[in-house]
Amino acid sequence: MRKHKPQTNPLSFNDTGSHIRSSSTETSDQLRQLYPRKPKANETVAVAVSGGVDSMVTTLLLKKNEHEVLALHMILRPEDSPEPGEHIVQLAARLSVPLHVVDLRRPFQQQVIKPFLEAYRRGKTPNPCVICNPSIKFTLLQEQAVKLGATILATGHYVRLLRDESDGSLRLFRGRDRSKDQSYFLYRLDQAQLARTFFPLGNYLKSEVRKLAAEAGMQGYYRPESQEICFISDKDYRAFLEQHLGSDLPGPGPVVDLKGRQLGKHGGIHRYTIGQRRGLGIPSSAPYYVIGLEPDTNTIRVGRESDLRRREMLVTDVNWIAASPPTSELQALVQVRSRHRESPALLKPTTEGTLVHFLEPQKAITPGQSAVFYSEEEVLGGGIIEQVLS
Repeated sequence: MRKHKPQTNPLSFNDTGSHIRSSSTETSDQLRQLYPRKPKANETVAVAVSGGVDSMVTTLLLKKNEHEVLALHMILRPEDSPEPGEHIVQLAARLSVPLHVVDLRRPFQQQVIKPFLEAYRRGKTPNPCVICNPSIKFTLLQEQAVKLGATILATGHYVRLLRDESDGSLRLFRGRDRSKDQSYFLYRLDQAQLARTFFPLGNYLKSEVRKLAAEAGMQGYYRPESQEICFISDKDYRAFLEQHLGSDLPGPGPVVDLKGRQLGKHGGIHRYTIGQRRGLGIPSSAPYYVIGLEPDTNTIRVGRESDLRRREMLVTDVNWIAASPPTSELQALVQVRSRHRESPALLKPTTEGTLVHFLEPQKAITPGQSAVFYSEEEVLGGGIIEQVLS
């Protein structure tokens, strides 16, 4: 595993985005070049096809480069039929690629939905995509791709994967389209998984992807993208939790301020998340916000907007993508939500996990969400926010 090296100069993308080069001010023995990880000409590539424009254009690009391509479509939700939807069948036919349906409903239930429910029961706010990617898509789907004769699994994620020629490690970077960058959701991947993965859209803007689809005459063949949790069809996660957990969920409890004074009652802590303002039902001249969820006492703690800003948190279950875990303090940029702007912080390894201290207070740090560590554009790794400390 590559060891962490001090970042004396920032990395920057060249004009084409084909590789990343260190600053020209570095000496020759410091100069490192990172080259794109691409399938070889004779490799058969499987594409994870969801029915959206990204996986469709991923398939088009691979076919254009004369790769042998297979389409893999996952069945994930317990209530879904094991047969693919008509739109998937039509899309594969239009792309002229063989379609293979992979029924992963049982492992998805055990490895994604069950931990999602348990996290909410414990007063956490999880991100199921962070769990699904390493355990389902880049493990079980990759294994199925290999069984079908493919050596690489390609997906439509907007990230860049490059190989460091100095040590052979694979390193993950943000996509060129920052508004669509999905690196936050992939920080748990390891070197073995990345070695069997290809991300063709990393150097594309979303507008360019849509243009490629239009030029290929494919506008009517893909579905609009969704930002919702894929296994909650009606978008009501509270109803989903109540349906599946029932009496295991704690009932109503007190809402208290930072001094412990009771201001009202809540209908269940699973209905709230850090930073939430609506639904508290507390009359006040200024709004209250959820500051903390305390499942041991079934209590919601509230405060003013300024009280949401915190500097320090404990991050556990940490994964480092291309380096050994640091043994001393490390400076990094840290992102605490998928749409959060990363912020400078100091990372300190401890026996309990990684202590993260932000240089400036951050708003609504939420236990159960992921904290992802970056060096400029590179994803170093990340983990689960276990506790907000101060």
